[in-house]
Amino acid sequence: VSRTILAHKDLNANFINDGTTMRYFKNAHIGVAVDTPRGLMVPTLNCADLKSLAQISAEAKELAGACKGGSVSPDLLKGASFTISNLGSMGIESFTPVINPPQTAILGVCGITEKSKNGEFYPAMGLSLTIDHRIIDGADGARFLKELANILENFSVMLAK
Repeated sequence: VSRTILAHKDLNANFINDGTTMRYFKNAHIGVAVDTPRGLMVPTLNCADLKSLAQISAEAKELAGACKGGSVSPDLLKGASFTISNLGSMGIESFTPVINPPQTAILGVCGITEKSKNGEFYPAMGLSLTIDHRIIDGADGARFLKELANILENFSVMLAK
């Protein structure tokens, strides 16, 4: 997401409370939805587009742990340009995530299921994008999902870049 979203500026943005102003981000500041004993928290992976996959993974785990342990800095709970919510890890095959204002979109990562085509079985993971239609047309959201799906399906190629 951190690489894909940069080419889709309206998804990497905030719609400011006055209802007329957009704030566009140069970098991808990705919010990661975390289930905690106190409820949902969304810490931010700042400048995720400048980090390696290993750095993103380590930082996301650290932020989730801080949220669950109650030690996360309040400064890390704001400033995201886009959020990812993963209910797939709980076996959910489909859901509609709710946008975190002032963001313009949120991605839901669904569970991995087994599909078949021509007698061949393969793993498939659903993605669910919720967009603010005041800013983003459905076709623009679909283009983002198509590009993201292509990257995920060819992940080793992306890592080699």
